[in-house]
Amino acid sequence: MSLTAIVPVWNGRDLLERLLRSLEAQTRSASELLIVDNGSTDGAPEMARDRGARVIAMGRNAGFAAAVNRGIRESRGEWIAVLNSDVELAPDYFAKLLGEDAPFATGKLLSAGAPHLIDGTFDAVCRGAVAWRVGQGRPDGPIFAKRRPVSSVPWTAALFRADLFERVGLLNEGFQSYLEDVEFGLRCASHGISGIYMPEAVAWHRGSATLGRWHPETVRRIARNQCYLAALHYSARHAWQIAVAQSLWALVAARHGAGWSCLRGKLEGIRSARGLRKSGRSLSRDFLRSQEKLIYEIQSATKFDWYWRLYFWLT
Repeated sequence: MSLTAIVPVWNGRDLLERLLRSLEAQTRSASELLIVDNGSTDGAPEMARDRGARVIAMGRNAGFAAAVNRGIRESRGEWIAVLNSDVELAPDYFAKLLGEDAPFATGKLLSAGAPHLIDGTFDAVCRGAVAWRVGQGRPDGPIFAKRRPVSSVPWTAALFRADLFERVGLLNEGFQSYLEDVEFGLRCASHGISGIYMPEAVAWHRGSATLGRWHPETVRRIARNQCYLAALHYSARHAWQIAVAQSLWALVAARHGAGWSCLRGKLEGIRSARGLRKSGRSLSRDFLRSQEKLIYEIQSATKFDWYWRLYFWLT
């Protein structure tokens, strides 16, 4: 079974070199390595080419979604791994994920700067069109050691059957960066396709190494793309939950000094979401309630964020 690894890159040569070293150490190595360069100027693609990668030049910063889609179109593997350039993999990462033979899978992502903390496990969404990267920032513990079926995984270090993209499509390039992986997961859910979270496969992620988690541009894009998620996958019956969730998220952004960027993103998202075409039916009540039950369960077990406490109280 052949495996293609795709890494979108925009600068970050030193981080990419660490990733390449961890790829070279895999017990189940990739048969093809594609570096999709979004216009790097620090020598990152040249270094990767010297180490045996095939470099695809986008010629500009086209965003994560466009870069990954280009890599998928040019890949030859039966399996496709999509990796952020700021991640490092345990030597058996690919071997463990491939052993499950699920349509898509991910492992446990730990923070590279604080390995006792979770960087991400899988994604869950609420009725308000806000996603939670489950466990992010929390201490690793037993609740994150359980294998479970999931509807959406971070594309930080994820594995996919190549034929999944023929059934569901590629990433929505209108998202550019942020939440495009969640939108893909919601499309999978609408097709009745689920993946798996395998905590025994471990990787370490720096997280927002390109811009920063609360950088104004990061916040603008997330705020805009939240509107896109609502427009593509939610019905009007969730208007109250959407209003609550989006307003609370704007308060979080404002607390981090990014309130204006959030407002810009929301206005942009509301204006441009009208032109989006729904990919199918809106998400079912049962699916969204099961997602909220999962969020509530893990928040309860690991101490509620004030955001989610307020959201559940108000909705």
